[in-house]
Amino acid sequence: MTDPTDAPATTTAEALRERALTTLVTARERTTLLTSCVEGPDLTAQVSPLMSPLVWDLAHIGNQEEQWLLRAVAGQEAIRPEIDSLYDAFEHPRSERPSLPLLSPAEARRYASDVRGRALDVLEATAFDGTRLTEAGFAFGMIAQHEQQHDETMLITHQLRKGPQALTAPDPDPVPLFTGPAEVLVPGGPFAMGTSTEPWALDNERPAHRREVAPYFIDTVPVTNGAYRAFIDDGGYDDPRWWTPEGWDHIRRHAVTAPLFWRRDGGQWLRRRFGVTEAVPPDEPVLHVCWYEADAYARWAGRRLPTEAEWEKAARYDPAGDRAMRYPWGDADPGPEHANLGQRHLRPAPAGSYPAGESPLGVRQLIGDVWEWTSSDFAPYPGFRAFPYKEYSEVFFGPEYKVLRGGSFAVDAVACRGTFRNWDYPVRRQIFSGFRTARSASAEVA
Repeated sequence: MTDPTDAPATTTAEALRERALTTLVTARERTTLLTSCVEGPDLTAQVSPLMSPLVWDLAHIGNQEEQWLLRAVAGQEAIRPEIDSLYDAFEHPRSERPSLPLLSPAEARRYASDVRGRALDVLEATAFDGTRLTEAGFAFGMIAQHEQQHDETMLITHQLRKGPQALTAPDPDPVPLFTGPAEVLVPGGPFAMGTSTEPWALDNERPAHRREVAPYFIDTVPVTNGAYRAFIDDGGYDDPRWWTPEGWDHIRRHAVTAPLFWRRDGGQWLRRRFGVTEAVPPDEPVLHVCWYEADAYARWAGRRLPTEAEWEKAARYDPAGDRAMRYPWGDADPGPEHANLGQRHLRPAPAGSYPAGESPLGVRQLIGDVWEWTSSDFAPYPGFRAFPYKEYSEVFFGPEYKVLRGGSFAVDAVACRGTFRNWDYPVRRQIFSGFRTARSASAEVA
């Protein structure tokens, strides 16, 4: 059981600088797309109490970049210290943000552009050694990940907004209906979970540590719309046997009867996707379900949600080398042949896609397409240390949050890897969330 290859080989300062530049530019291009395809009220309005106005996200991205790259790394004076509190996510919950004296869209764009120009100068002058914040370009990678995470949040806002289609993207390539095995056996035993060496890994992914799991079976592909519809058709939302007490109370109080954005039209199910109404495709992974729904489906199917450790072992463990890999396919960075990432498409790919991204055990689509709910609460790893600020992870640890793994089509590769951890309340459905199920195996098959 080793963890020797979950980081790229030592790279030169020039290569680190190029990687940081590429990821920062990629993130900004996406931010620009998400904030330029709509205008006026669509930028300043709050489409849901769960989301910020797009213009808040835009200025918040610039403010975080200023605080960490210009002030913390370069030691520069604040450009606009008076706006720090406006864009402090902990000082102002999302429900309050529309009432704040926010920068206008034009001001927010100018501010973010000014910060970016100065940040690129800082990047050019920074030596990637010495402090933990600058070692291997960590601060630049952290900011690129932060921007991409907000880009995903802004994409959720686009999905929630009413009105005509504002974003377009090609569909994933069609694939034949998946007819492979329904589940894969993951052997019991120890493996290395988390990382101590991935240079841009965030604090909750650290450190690498030994975990042991009993043998289990896990779905080869995520649960599809077609499979989930069978749960609906069998009265799954009307039968309290499948729900936790909290889940049953939630769906009854909020009249939840299907995934978010679905509606029944005669004998078929339709969904709204980025301003377009379409038939629900049966072979895509189910999307926009909360943890309670995923858990209920698993119970109905005679299965369960995998633990976070089970999910990661399925995604990273290479039995041939008894080692943990960076990704299911190995240690190479994601390519378009591996996974559906980066808003390249505006939907999940059909179940069974991306055979090049398959894990050594034969599990597919563990990275990209849909975030996958696990049964685990969000908790620190043994030896966890908050860095560079406790508000990134530490304040969220506890049983109120459930862990999601794997990323979605809305996640950029810089913010998605085999060790990356996401978390949210079990009621959340606006996120690009799906799931796969698992079941325990007897010792005889280990």
